[in-house]
Amino acid sequence: MNIVIVCDILGKKNNGTSMASYNLINHLKSKGHNVKVLCCDNDDSEDQDGFVLLDKLNLGPLNSIIRRNGVSLPLKNKQLMTKTIQDCDIVHIMLPFQVGICACKIAKKLGKPVTAGFHCQAELVSSHIGLMNIDIVNKLIYKSFYNNLYQFCDAIHYPTQFICETFENLVGCTNHYIISNGVNKYMTHKNCHKPKELKDKFIILSTGRLCKEKSHITLLKAIKQSKYNKQIQLIIAGVGPLQKKLEGFAKHSLENMPIIKYFSRDEMVSLINYADLYVHPAEVELEGIACLEAVNCGLVPIVSNSNKSATKNLAISEHNLFDSKNPSDLAQKIDFWIEHPNEKQKSKKEYLKLSKKYDQEDCMDKMENMFLTILENRL
Repeated sequence: MNIVIVCDILGKKNNGTSMASYNLINHLKSKGHNVKVLCCDNDDSEDQDGFVLLDKLNLGPLNSIIRRNGVSLPLKNKQLMTKTIQDCDIVHIMLPFQVGICACKIAKKLGKPVTAGFHCQAELVSSHIGLMNIDIVNKLIYKSFYNNLYQFCDAIHYPTQFICETFENLVGCTNHYIISNGVNKYMTHKNCHKPKELKDKFIILSTGRLCKEKSHITLLKAIKQSKYNKQIQLIIAGVGPLQKKLEGFAKHSLENMPIIKYFSRDEMVSLINYADLYVHPAEVELEGIACLEAVNCGLVPIVSNSNKSATKNLAISEHNLFDSKNPSDLAQKIDFWIEHPNEKQKSKKEYLKLSKKYDQEDCMDKMENMFLTILENRL
């Protein structure tokens, strides 16, 4: 197949959408497909073949907000995009933003089939204007996604049943495929020893961008309330605009200053395997690949029961779930796992069994089959 992947956000692998994009691109290339990628930047470590670079969008005073989130946005170029799309078999759009919408219009004019991934919750947009919890705003955003892009697609890829139902409850039935973004095989269970300076600590790991919707502040407050505050060492693998705020709170509230930083892929594998517990406090989560990676290594999770998060479906017992934005309840769940190591070992075995269904290669094969099915239906 000749496939065009349209990425309004790509760049560094610092967010779930970029990771999902690179995984799909690399898998399709490995299967011998000719893949072209429309974007404005890509990871310098990636194979540059097939990347068609658009200029970056200049939003004036809003540029600083975009940079703080560690991403760049592309400026649509109809001539270059038409040239890229005209010889392809199918177009796949990652996000319902400016370039994705434009690519869909061009593809439709050229008679090309179009599929699109659903990788952006409305709350991820509304949070930037301080309206994350206003339901009517989020509904309007979802309807704009549908009106501008998804209604024109031959098929939609939803990473979870949760986001499929959320969207279809508003816009009606769509031709959909529910396929996890999957977990790479390198994220696997292995024996790793804690660093010498942390060997006597109970290590709680959390991952994700340091932004409001990830709700790391709830985790910090929970550790403050834990009976084992002195024993707990929190590690947050991530960067983002709220880092100073989180560090400021921790400085005056926790016995041990959290370690908050970016970790390389190899460092993350080791970290997940020597950590004692994983906490995923996010209020808004479309799938929660970071949590799936932890589970894939056998790390027992505690996740938020937020009605805006798909990750709550990974909880296999009441002890793996806490009331969203409730530090007291989270503290009780943390204390339970510290006090019941045998139960934690049993839970670890259950999670290792569960993780097999999220094999990334299998998931990407399903994505490839989705494209083939759409093309076959066109014949």
